[in-house]
Amino acid sequence: MSPFLLTLAILPGLFICWAIYWADKYERESLGTLALCFGLGAAITQPAIWVEQQFIPMVGEIERDPVLTFLLAFGAIAPVEEILKWLALIFGAFVWRFFNEPFDGIVYSVMIAMGFATVENLCYIDLFGQETALLRAFTAVPAHLVFSIPIGYYAGLAKFNPAERIHLLCRGLLVSILLHGTYDFLVLQNWTKWLGSIGALSIYLCLYYFGAMLREHLANSPFKPKEEAVLENNS
Repeated sequence: MSPFLLTLAILPGLFICWAIYWADKYERESLGTLALCFGLGAAITQPAIWVEQQFIPMVGEIERDPVLTFLLAFGAIAPVEEILKWLALIFGAFVWRFFNEPFDGIVYSVMIAMGFATVENLCYIDLFGQETALLRAFTAVPAHLVFSIPIGYYAGLAKFNPAERIHLLCRGLLVSILLHGTYDFLVLQNWTKWLGSIGALSIYLCLYYFGAMLREHLANSPFKPKEEAVLENNS
């Protein structure tokens, strides 16, 4: 792979990592822990691809067949990828002492997702080249960001609510699988381009609405300066 294609493959994921790092304005995580989460996401990419390849022959030819497309999206790709990313978060960052505020759930979840998306990008771009790199920079990579936010949001709630922990963690995983499956169904189908375009646009609509999740966890940060909290309460 040329240096140019390599840059196109890794830059979108790194940019999103940088953005979520700076969004964590009250108590930023160390670069070491963030890199470890990114590495966890990268490490599960190849196992996810291998498992998905075992399912693809079972659903046969998806061309113009909505049932087979649905089975591939919701029965293979979405659950396999999201469960692996969820497990990396739950058995990795979730138990760390550094996970000390609700927003950390989103930060760590996004880092894992970007590690996954970056390695996946490298695989696709190595096969299909520059056009795929540009397309995925604005579709697949932001999509993995969207899928990671509900998992991280509910993990942030679960960390500090032991009584509801399992319920909240499972809710985050379920929302993520539903989002991922819907997105894949829309972009994999081949009977109309309109549905594929709607799938791509829906990513940015989700990002807009999920901004409320980020703001909620930031507002509940125990590291927020008291003066800022007082100003918000008085406004």
